[in-house]
Amino acid sequence: MSDSPNLAALEPSRVTVPKQLPDSLAERISSDQLQGIAEAPRNQRIKLLASALGLDEPKTLAALAAATGLDIASNLEADPDSLGLLPARLVHDYQLVPIRLADANSVAPSSKLPPSDPEPATHSSPLHLATAWIPDDVMADWIRTFTPRPLIWHLGVPEKIHHLILQHFGVGSGSLEDGDETYVAPETIAQAESDVDADAAVVRFVTDVISQAVADEATDIHFEPQENQLTIRYRVDGILVQVPVPENLRRFQDAIISRLKIMAKLNISEKRLPQDGRINFRAGATVLDIRVATAPTIYAESVSLRLLNQKKEAYSMDRLGMSPSEQEQINHVLDYPHGIILVTGPTGSGKSTSLNAFLRKINSTDLRIITVEDPIEYEVPGVNQIQIRSEIGLTFANALRSILRQDPDVIMVGEIRDRDTADIAIRASLTGHLVFSTLHTNDAPGAITRLIDMGIEPFLVASAIELVIAQRLVRRLCHDCSRPEPIAAIKLKDTMAILGLDESEANGVTQLQSPVGCDRCRGTGYRGRIGLFEILKPTDELHDLILKRESTRTLAQCARANGMSTLGQSGWAKVKTGLTTLDEVLRVVTVVEK
Repeated sequence: MSDSPNLAALEPSRVTVPKQLPDSLAERISSDQLQGIAEAPRNQRIKLLASALGLDEPKTLAALAAATGLDIASNLEADPDSLGLLPARLVHDYQLVPIRLADANSVAPSSKLPPSDPEPATHSSPLHLATAWIPDDVMADWIRTFTPRPLIWHLGVPEKIHHLILQHFGVGSGSLEDGDETYVAPETIAQAESDVDADAAVVRFVTDVISQAVADEATDIHFEPQENQLTIRYRVDGILVQVPVPENLRRFQDAIISRLKIMAKLNISEKRLPQDGRINFRAGATVLDIRVATAPTIYAESVSLRLLNQKKEAYSMDRLGMSPSEQEQINHVLDYPHGIILVTGPTGSGKSTSLNAFLRKINSTDLRIITVEDPIEYEVPGVNQIQIRSEIGLTFANALRSILRQDPDVIMVGEIRDRDTADIAIRASLTGHLVFSTLHTNDAPGAITRLIDMGIEPFLVASAIELVIAQRLVRRLCHDCSRPEPIAAIKLKDTMAILGLDESEANGVTQLQSPVGCDRCRGTGYRGRIGLFEILKPTDELHDLILKRESTRTLAQCARANGMSTLGQSGWAKVKTGLTTLDEVLRVVTVVEK
């Protein structure tokens, strides 16, 4: 909440609407930068101004507040009594939210007295509004058409204001708003004549949902019809998060599902069978290739969207979270002229991202690199990438056979799904090609037994495999709000046992970094993800065990005896350095280690 103690302490400049960007800041940036800020969405202007000034966002917000005479509302809390005053569309367009301020005369939190009910707002009581950017006269005039209350403006962290809007109004609520049509969004006026269809409520809503998923860096969107509501969930950093939606969303359920099917070029009249399709979607500078899958459920069709960013920023091995020793092991094998490197793990564990990092590491003009993928998640300059099309017979195996006649030096196969693909990939690695591929196994030794179970001769597996990397993704602690907290010795002891680690590795550890939650991480305590890695380099002893068709457990014991670090050890190393938490490591490792 704002630091302002009471209304009497507010200066008149905080009540009136200031002009646009003050000269004291405007003169420090170029006219092009000023124009770019003016044309950008309101919740992105602080970020652009920060970049132009060469400051971080908190300092930029403080400078803007000092220059305009507005205060910065911290610990924002929406005012439930005032939320219904303004149309959701106006709130979304101008990125503002009514807030409640702390009353300096209220009972202290330590008091045993129960809090009194707040007095209802009257026409004369001020309306406190937090905004992501400097308010202007047009904005104030629109608000005054819906309420006669005096306006008091506050600046706020754009991410927090946007989060409050979504929390209390729902994603896309402005698009599906009922009732008062007095307010018409500025962009609606501009598009009214040129693009009538784009003004349709359901079209706008679907666009808002996908655009918000892009902003939240979600990998999947799930539209799930229930008995009395349509639930929407995003998968963010590997975790499903329910999305706040407008109260009237159930009314538009059928139209929303039909809209998604039309975008994916599916048969909207067929509701009994699953269907698959694709959507090409553009959100600002982001171009998405969206894979759409429908499934009939008891209430209506459930629709799942997998978001693939065609221009997604590539990851280096450093950014993946690999330690220097892990990078050294991998780089040594990447210099080999032939052999096969396998990356294993469950769906969504970052296998394709790791393979892409390896390809970029070795990519050069003197190597011919060809990939076979489904789907192509990253574009790699200078690399020949082939998209699988099973419906016309272009499978992994068929594409791989064709690639071998294309004079490749390096081959990347998106996934080994069957014996034919495995056999061709193994034999290609034995005939002078460096091959990268992925498998779905729980750990690195399991990849070896999986290939043998597919029907590949053990001597071929032992001769071809140069490296197997098992990996998981855990959420990375937010560096803005994480803090150290004591950890009980008994809990640490139990955790080490679950991870299969020696108790001595936790000697001297009395506290670990813990998630807190802030505006920057949307209150979760985590931002982004980091990898855990288990790297297996076959030795002579392991070679002999492979030829004997030994079990995965026996291979794993041999590998550990020869120095292989497990996923648990990799996770513990990242916990100790404050990159993630024990709970995150246990979430992704122990489920498959039992």
